[in-house]
Amino acid sequence: MSALTGEALELARAHAQAVVRDLRATKTRLDDPSIDLILREARSHYAWQDRDVPEALLRTLYEITATGPTSMNCCPARFIFVRSEAGKDRLAKSLKAKNIDKMKAAPVTAIIAYDPEFWRELPYLFSHEDRRPHFEGKPEHSEATAFRNSTLQGAYFMIAARALGLDVGAMSGFSNAIVDEEFFAENGWKSNFLCNLGYADETALFQKLPRFTFEQVCSFL
Repeated sequence: MSALTGEALELARAHAQAVVRDLRATKTRLDDPSIDLILREARSHYAWQDRDVPEALLRTLYEITATGPTSMNCCPARFIFVRSEAGKDRLAKSLKAKNIDKMKAAPVTAIIAYDPEFWRELPYLFSHEDRRPHFEGKPEHSEATAFRNSTLQGAYFMIAARALGLDVGAMSGFSNAIVDEEFFAENGWKSNFLCNLGYADETALFQKLPRFTFEQVCSFL
């Protein structure tokens, strides 16, 4: 994909700026109940209702997630939505025993992964200039960039899911090596973390755990 130039570039920039101005004029911030839904009162869930999550909703979830910012618009995250019994059995090979039932009870478990060679797609994703030389032949830099930005995208994914009325339960109690061998042997992607997805059974919740105060972890310079 070639970069826009001249009048086409100016028109695209003007449109982008107008969209942001119009949005801010319409809604300057989320109301408190909306913030509660996605963060303040949201919880990680471990038990699930027997309710299907439609494919159309998962597609919407991805479309929202994909709009979140990443460095150089590199978008390294890759998502596999594990819904079938066969897929869950494959994924169970990687899990610690205490997490298998949690995963199998969830309508969907997303494998949030990343492509270490994301930089090959930069001519499409970041068409302003060719940034591939920043990564080509530099596997450690590519790996760090992919991991960091896929983690960001995973966080966007969870917040977007909550905004759409879904519940989430992220999991790290699994073997990345087994997931990578089982699901990504052919394409070289790497797993970051897992996230159960669906409609929660709130009766399994316990009290909310404490968080640090501003004074404990923040400062001004």
